[in-house]
Amino acid sequence: MLVIEIQRDALVGALAELVRISSINPDLVPGASGEADIAEAIAARLRRTPGISVEVQDVVPGRPNVIARVGEGTGRTLMLNGHTDTVTIEGMSEPFSARVDGNRLYGRGANDMKGALAGMIVLLEAVARAGDFPGTLVATFVVDEEYASIGTQAICAQIERWRPDAALVLEQTDLDVCIAHKGFVWATIDTHGFAAHGSRWQEGIDAITHMGRVLSGIDELSQVLVTLPGHPLLGPPSLHASLISGGQELSSYPAGCHLEIERRTIPGESLEEVRTELQTILNCLEEADETFSATLTMGLERHAFEVSETAPIVQALVSASQAVLDYTPQFGGAAGWMDSALLSAAGVPTAIYGPGGDGAHGFEEWADLDVLEKFTNVLARVAYDFCAGS
Repeated sequence: MLVIEIQRDALVGALAELVRISSINPDLVPGASGEADIAEAIAARLRRTPGISVEVQDVVPGRPNVIARVGEGTGRTLMLNGHTDTVTIEGMSEPFSARVDGNRLYGRGANDMKGALAGMIVLLEAVARAGDFPGTLVATFVVDEEYASIGTQAICAQIERWRPDAALVLEQTDLDVCIAHKGFVWATIDTHGFAAHGSRWQEGIDAITHMGRVLSGIDELSQVLVTLPGHPLLGPPSLHASLISGGQELSSYPAGCHLEIERRTIPGESLEEVRTELQTILNCLEEADETFSATLTMGLERHAFEVSETAPIVQALVSASQAVLDYTPQFGGAAGWMDSALLSAAGVPTAIYGPGGDGAHGFEEWADLDVLEKFTNVLARVAYDFCAGS
């Protein structure tokens, strides 16, 4: 079977082109450019290669996904997923330089995750030029992974259009295979006091000190959670307080205090379990003090993820790595959340495989060009082998 070879120069050129385009997530940095410019550039480039069909999907105004498709064989369909948005450039000296120094290409997003996007682009072009692909390769360049993942949510809402037999999320794994990651639940707690002049202790109810009791309960629960057996690849779940605000002025009893918290989850845990844990803390405090009043509000939830080591897409990654690199990848888990959980929840067997580098979200970010070349050649072998059903 024909399996293409990816050229390093093509990857470096594609990555440099992407890094030079600002695609900062506007939900993270108000007023930022967003993903429209990079989506336009990706779509325009891919349309120049005959055999690649390109669709632009407006998730919300000014924030488009790009979906590219190549191959009309009778075999399987493989979906590739990567995000186009990046985080802030504050503190970076040359965020869009795409400077190459030895084996590294520098710039915001070079590692997270424009290197993988470059691999997707060059792979699509090579497959289209080679022709005779055994199945169908669908590449989704999505918005907003760094905040709320509305891009991959939009893909999953129409997943039956593409009917992928498997998906690969191409986040950094340094050529190993990630088969599990944690999820998270955001929640807020508001304690309710009674505003009064600072001298009127008989009337005032201090919402901030009441929140202190909540914080003590959260700390106690946190200590319990981290002692649980946990997941073999991910460890235990966790809980922490993230943001707090309260009061109205120095000489008044505070009428309210607002706390935002995050609960990291492992596979098998549910939103209802988290809700019950937090509500139990509040119920106990209300029973102990009739002046205590608090409201729990559950926020954004993202499920934890795992896939079996024996899943066909996972085994295809192992076989391709052995064939192309003479390397047997290790199975691992990730503490952070990824779009893989959404694809898995949509019924698509999913694994995580990506290149390497360093500095994601940091002041100096770079992609490892040697690893990027190896990654893309493994990806090419996986695409052919998996779509052929071998």
